[in-house]
Amino acid sequence: MRVSGTHYRTIWIAESGTVRAIDQSRLPFELATIDLETLADAAQAIKTMAVRGAPLIGATAAYGMALAARSNPSDAHLAEAARTLQATRPTAINLLWALTRMRAVLAEVQPKERVDVAFREAAAICDADVEQCRLIGVHGLELIRGLAKTAGRRLNILTHCNAGWLACVDWGTALAPVYMAHDAGIPVHIWVDETRPRNQGAALTAFELGAHGVPHTVIADNLGGHLMQRGQVDLVIVGSDRTTAGADVCNKVGTYLKALAARDNGVPFYAA
Repeated sequence: MRVSGTHYRTIWIAESGTVRAIDQSRLPFELATIDLETLADAAQAIKTMAVRGAPLIGATAAYGMALAARSNPSDAHLAEAARTLQATRPTAINLLWALTRMRAVLAEVQPKERVDVAFREAAAICDADVEQCRLIGVHGLELIRGLAKTAGRRLNILTHCNAGWLACVDWGTALAPVYMAHDAGIPVHIWVDETRPRNQGAALTAFELGAHGVPHTVIADNLGGHLMQRGQVDLVIVGSDRTTAGADVCNKVGTYLKALAARDNGVPFYAA
């Protein structure tokens, strides 16, 4: 996505060959990056929430495995690297998924080939995440377009926590449709829950929306229901930490309250 006219991903390979990521612990006050040169660097970035959001954690872990292979491609070292990374944020489903995928791919090749294979696989994981988020945006754009035609005015959309591009590699999940709607000229305004105690909404969602030029307002976590009662919310879009086969959703604490308020006030509610 864009920041001051420059396109960024949250994690990428720098010209020097090192893994580089946006340091989200310094947002919104400073856009800074960190270089991940070792397994320990990748683990520390996840543990301290310099990188966060399940998709980005998975991508960072994948590169962490590649960095581990660079230092020692043996089976024993890679097994230990996977254990180290898994312990950083064990509740992030993408973390275990990425580690399982990386270990399976690396087990199929000889140690001398593992560094190149690992970096290619990590890059493939990143590219797949970008495409998945883009497709969420394409699908969600049509929902927003339909609502906008019915409303005939600017749409007010409420979101909770951060499920934008900072939580992923690019685009984001819940915010991908918002960015595509904005870019398509559909007038939208976003109510951004501050999302205590880590304030991901106030610190991260507001930052990325502002950088992209999307009108938004940061609100207290408990204001959403009041806004819905007053007819000032047309749509709620949130992320999903886990989604069951039966379409039950687990997400950041506070999401349930928004879902109840949306149902009570007839506001469409989507998880992405």
